[in-house]
Amino acid sequence: MIVIGGNKMSAKWERDSDASKGTLTFDIDVDTIKKGIDEAFVETRKKITVPGFRKGRVPRQIFNQMYGEESLYQDALNKVLPDAYSAAVKETGIKPVDQPSIDIKSMEKGQPWTLTAEVAVEPEVKLGDYKGMEVPEQDTTVSDADVDSEIEKKRQQQAELVLKDDDQAAANGDTVVIDYEGSVDGEKFDGGSANNYSLELGSGSFIPGFEDQLVGHKSGDDVEVKVTFPEDYHAKNLAGKDAIFKVKVHEIKEKQLPELDDDFAKDVDEDVDTLDELKDKTRKQLQEQKDNQAKGAIEDAAIEKAVANAEIEDIPQAMLDEDTNRQMQQYLAGMQQQGISPQMYFQITGTKEDDLKKQFANDAAQRVKTNLVLEAIVDDAKLEASEDEIKDEIKDLAKQYGMEEDAVEKALSKDMLSHDIKIKKAVDLVADSAKQVKADDKKADK
Repeated sequence: MIVIGGNKMSAKWERDSDASKGTLTFDIDVDTIKKGIDEAFVETRKKITVPGFRKGRVPRQIFNQMYGEESLYQDALNKVLPDAYSAAVKETGIKPVDQPSIDIKSMEKGQPWTLTAEVAVEPEVKLGDYKGMEVPEQDTTVSDADVDSEIEKKRQQQAELVLKDDDQAAANGDTVVIDYEGSVDGEKFDGGSANNYSLELGSGSFIPGFEDQLVGHKSGDDVEVKVTFPEDYHAKNLAGKDAIFKVKVHEIKEKQLPELDDDFAKDVDEDVDTLDELKDKTRKQLQEQKDNQAKGAIEDAAIEKAVANAEIEDIPQAMLDEDTNRQMQQYLAGMQQQGISPQMYFQITGTKEDDLKKQFANDAAQRVKTNLVLEAIVDDAKLEASEDEIKDEIKDLAKQYGMEEDAVEKALSKDMLSHDIKIKKAVDLVADSAKQVKADDKKADK
């Protein structure tokens, strides 16, 4: 029993044969109903005119005689239903995942009102093992070759482009300045032409085969490049089609790399004075990257096993739809931050909203299962979020997004912040207890 409007109310939950749905039956007590009717009358009488009374001043008794108190029931129900439904949900402990379908069972005068709600709820989760999961061992070694490779990338970025002589042919790694004009079946197409375009050969920037056919040519050459658009090309009208590009080579430039010395190191990073210092700093950065990648891989593998070990009833379609829509909105919001509107995105990719929805719907079930298992772990391990942890989370989010802490608090409720912290703790619990196992050890166990 719980109290609403100063009176006790009862609620009962019965699952349907479909475990993800059921019927919630609950009462609204007489005092709460009376309050709702009173409020409904105050609002209703403002809208009606009764002979002999100023508008909005008709007495309650006269109103009841003319229209009947029952005429206020629907408006009264609309006022008291949200709190009554929330109280019933709280009493029964269910977790609705969609809007309920409400049905009135009785609304007799002077008696509690009885209603039912057909509700889709979160499925029950029966946890299996989630601690001590065996996961593939992660190699976090940073070799000298790794450091040299990273330094070489920085060296390539510092390279200068030097114009080749007219009699020197283009090679992979060179940059050619070209005009090009493409056609399919003799017809030009949008985006198929440009003038004075700089293209690095071997970069893979253009359609497969395009750059290869420019290797060996010289400045001033006219080249007919024949390619086939990939079957999965983003512009559907070109996918799989043969194309011919007329190309004019204007210039060929080759990279001139700087010497690997202390001057190079200082040009790359003003905080170092020598090449050895740059290598040491690069090694530390690579180590941090590898450690973070390893942590992420361990988390993913351990949680995936914990989810596989759990038993979960059928997931309501409403949960899958909600996850899919949320993923879509986050993705499109990310595109928007890059200056690409949803309309522009669909135009560029040659897709529709339904195509993107199907893409995210494919993994919705696994994402929802993972969230359900993590929430079950929070309950099973009795994980909590302290006030200090919530304050720290607010500070971190404010710093991350360049916001004032007050703005973060207004945007995110304490319950939301607490929930996120507890989920992070569940992830850490699973990942930190995981056991890394070498591939050879796994084979031996089998």
